[in-house]
Amino acid sequence: MLARDRDRRGFHRSVNDPCVYHKGSTIDDQIFLLLYDLGPATRILGMDIIRDREKGVLKLSQGRYLKQVLRTFNMDDCKAVVSPINSAMKLRSFTQEELIREEPLMSSIPYASAVGSLMYAMIGSRPDLAYAICLVNRFIAKPGRDRWAAVKWILRYLKGATEVCLTFTRSDHMNIEGFCDSDYATDRDRSRSVSGYVFQVGGNTVSWRSSLQHVVALSTTEAEYMALTEAAKEGIWLQKICSELGFDSESFKLNCDSQSAICLAKNSVHHDRTKHIATKVHFIRDLVNDGSVNITKIHTTLNPADMLTKGLPRNAFEKCLVTLKVIT
Repeated sequence: MLARDRDRRGFHRSVNDPCVYHKGSTIDDQIFLLLYDLGPATRILGMDIIRDREKGVLKLSQGRYLKQVLRTFNMDDCKAVVSPINSAMKLRSFTQEELIREEPLMSSIPYASAVGSLMYAMIGSRPDLAYAICLVNRFIAKPGRDRWAAVKWILRYLKGATEVCLTFTRSDHMNIEGFCDSDYATDRDRSRSVSGYVFQVGGNTVSWRSSLQHVVALSTTEAEYMALTEAAKEGIWLQKICSELGFDSESFKLNCDSQSAICLAKNSVHHDRTKHIATKVHFIRDLVNDGSVNITKIHTTLNPADMLTKGLPRNAFEKCLVTLKVIT
């Protein structure tokens, strides 16, 4: 270990997260030091930290920040909606003629600023915004009125959901569990699919992502398989940092609602139809074979990663929020 990775008091810097230092040989005498945590933290980087030590509950809230965002973009008096994206909005790239028509109309509209402000909230404590931000961010270089309408829809959602918090509760275990999903060929320009995953440690949500897949999937099975692979990489990282900090994490559980993708991850029975898939995607089979990941079938209605790949009806969306402890 390099000298700069350990200070004179015996703390060791995490190789997986440079903001984390730890000291001690067993889980009972471990001390963890977060560089950005000075004393009992109540607010950090625009997030309020709300504690209830008796109940063992900690909440992260960006309510104050989001109210300021609404004021900045003159949406503080807007009418609230119940979901972050309108499923009827089908956005695509402009033709050259459309772009020429839209550019003058968008010249005075702060599209990029609004998307950036919303992205900061999503990264900090709001997985419920992940899919919507993934969608509007695709057009940040060439915005238009329909894209601006989508951004304002997100702001209208936040009007009624500024006080939603990412909630952590006391747990007697540190098990790592992930959920992944995909939406096949949802991109109207290049027919790429959307991947989404979310991970919980000790039953608390700690990591999430929604993104377009880098290549075009030729089937729903392939799209789900690629989503599994992306989720597995995140799970491996979480497993490493938990193990480094002294928690037992020899394997993690990964939930998927596609039985065919699970079968493909466990063996090559579909080889004739999937031999074109890039070799790097198949590394998940090694993880399954050596016991690093336990892939489990989950019903679509119970999969919270579903909200990271598409717009959902209100009841389904709220069910996802409850599972992830994104609540008021």
